[in-house]
Amino acid sequence: MLDLKQIRENPEQVQARLNRRGTGYDLTPILEFNQQQRVLEGERSQLQARSNEIGKQVGQKMKSGAKPNDPDVLALKDEGNQVKAQLSELEPREKELKANVEELLLGIPNLPSDTTPVGKDEDENVELHRWGDEYLPDATGLLPHYEIGETLGIFNFERSTRIAQSRFVTLLGAGAALERALINFMLNRHIAVGYTEVLPPFLINSDSLRASGQLPKFAEESFRCDRDDLWLTPTAEVPITSYHRDEILDIDQLPLHYCAYTPCFRREAGSYGRDTRGLIRLHQFDKVEMYKFVHPEQSAAEHEALLKDAEAILQALKLPYRVIELCTGDLGFSATKTYDLEVWMPSQGKYREISSCSNCWDFQARRANIRFKAAGKKGTQFVHTLNGSGLAVGRTMAAILENYQQSDGTVRIPEVLQPFMGRDVL
Repeated sequence: MLDLKQIRENPEQVQARLNRRGTGYDLTPILEFNQQQRVLEGERSQLQARSNEIGKQVGQKMKSGAKPNDPDVLALKDEGNQVKAQLSELEPREKELKANVEELLLGIPNLPSDTTPVGKDEDENVELHRWGDEYLPDATGLLPHYEIGETLGIFNFERSTRIAQSRFVTLLGAGAALERALINFMLNRHIAVGYTEVLPPFLINSDSLRASGQLPKFAEESFRCDRDDLWLTPTAEVPITSYHRDEILDIDQLPLHYCAYTPCFRREAGSYGRDTRGLIRLHQFDKVEMYKFVHPEQSAAEHEALLKDAEAILQALKLPYRVIELCTGDLGFSATKTYDLEVWMPSQGKYREISSCSNCWDFQARRANIRFKAAGKKGTQFVHTLNGSGLAVGRTMAAILENYQQSDGTVRIPEVLQPFMGRDVL
């Protein structure tokens, strides 16, 4: 969440930066509730101080020989009871105002960085560069990945609907092997460059979703197990954020680089009619995630390195892609700056998102209360958190099927995956 002190001290500046995202974010109610809370906080402090003073005065009089029923002692006790009654009325009001402020803060997105392009929506995202033009396939007679996969018999959507509902898939034989090969390849590559592998719980509590920024805004996007207040994880970013929740790290521990495979579960609310066939938009999909806890001074450099690590996967697979920077109007809720990797999908004749690499600054760390302390220095600072897909596995499989398809109906397996698959052709 945003820093309340920053909002209070620089409301116009914070509001102006929020407005780069679009309309609908008004800081006025937060400021009004907070001002009322601060007034009550001052009154409470005065009342508590007076209550303490009365207690001392009564104690002094009793030590001096006064009796409990002496008029001056009774008067002090009567005043003390009045003060306690005032406190009992004031404290719930103050607590309610504080809760109102926190609830409103939880609904405010992160501030865009000063270097994030200003724009209204995805049409104003900025392309930075492309890679792999030499690997672009001949567009003649290319099939979409779902037709290729069904012809090869490596996945089945119809029977998955029977098992669950639409937007689920069952992988079969070489399809399941290719999914597993991609996961292993991605994890091995990230581990080789310094990431620590994590296999977190796939069911997560509400506090974890709130810490990462998924709640309350994206409750409708997630699957919930109401009986246990547990949710199916929408991305490994969520459990990894909370792995260090409410901790104070030592500065020597930073940076922390994690990678994790998890299945991910999303309702895809609002996507009716979009990508209804194939592996692009499913309720359940596999993803390998990269996540970093870093010192604020290293945040920007770590973001660039995160992008390179995601690009390295696509380059090793020799899949053509482009890098775009999201404009302020297309920025994710928790992100301050985001690069998207979009892989070439020949059947659609366009690039499609396969990875999103975001810097969240201290936004998630503030929600999750993750700080660090430098040796010999007073106080603590919030860490910066970064996350990136490395990569979305199903979309990677779709891209391989389309970019590596052959005229005879077979599909070549990328060279780096052949040791995992034990074959070079599907």
